[in-house]
Amino acid sequence: MPTAYSQNLNSTPDHPLAGCGIVITRPQEQAGTLASLVRQAGGIPISFPLLEISPLDDYSVFDRIVDHLDDFDWAIFISSNAVQYGLPRVLSRRSLPPTLQCAALGPMTAAALKEFGIHRVLTPADRFDSESLLNLPELQAVAGQRCVIFRGTGGRDLLAQTLRARGATVEFAECYQRILPHRDAHGLESLWHSGELHAVVVTSSEALRNLLALAGAAAWLRAVPLIVNHPRIAEIAAAHGLHAIAASGPGDTGLLQTLIDWRTSRNQ
Repeated sequence: MPTAYSQNLNSTPDHPLAGCGIVITRPQEQAGTLASLVRQAGGIPISFPLLEISPLDDYSVFDRIVDHLDDFDWAIFISSNAVQYGLPRVLSRRSLPPTLQCAALGPMTAAALKEFGIHRVLTPADRFDSESLLNLPELQAVAGQRCVIFRGTGGRDLLAQTLRARGATVEFAECYQRILPHRDAHGLESLWHSGELHAVVVTSSEALRNLLALAGAAAWLRAVPLIVNHPRIAEIAAAHGLHAIAASGPGDTGLLQTLIDWRTSRNQ
């Protein structure tokens, strides 16, 4: 929670988010860049992680799959977490097969792969999700091929289901787990009542589900905009009666610009 708050909500060109309390719901270790951008724009970042990423308690299944990577044609990485928690363990056991093709859902995940020397990565060009990846020609004709999906425990099954329907064999290499670190959202409600909370940034459907579980019926959640990074998350929020705005561009800069556009529209 913020340690100080400015009641000055008069934005300026240099500080377009002046005085705005912006809740950032990413895991603590992933929130720093966006928090810095919000602060530079005059806003007040409020850390409220709705997910905590941690290693698995048991990696025996993961290790068994890694030991047979030579049998796979595709390695698909769902997120940068999948790269950061999966690849170091892979490389501690073996090198990647030279014939293994890699795919990622978005540019941030592809960038994480490049840090490990993997530069040829199949990635969608616009929307960064399972649907867009599946629309690429390389994943259309996969009959008889074997795919391994690096991800956290649980998650959407659309990617695996579709690849199997196209004739591929699919296995999961789950390499991390997600934990909800909060028991309630009373602190956020107090900030809203005191005029210190103005918008909430949500960047995954699972985080949104956790937010709904903590505060779904609360008046404050229905009164503030949710700035989300994907239209699918906006659709889920709208189905629950929430006001969500999908980011106008990718990454943290896209989220920041959407926050600024929202604030500008309020001032007009």
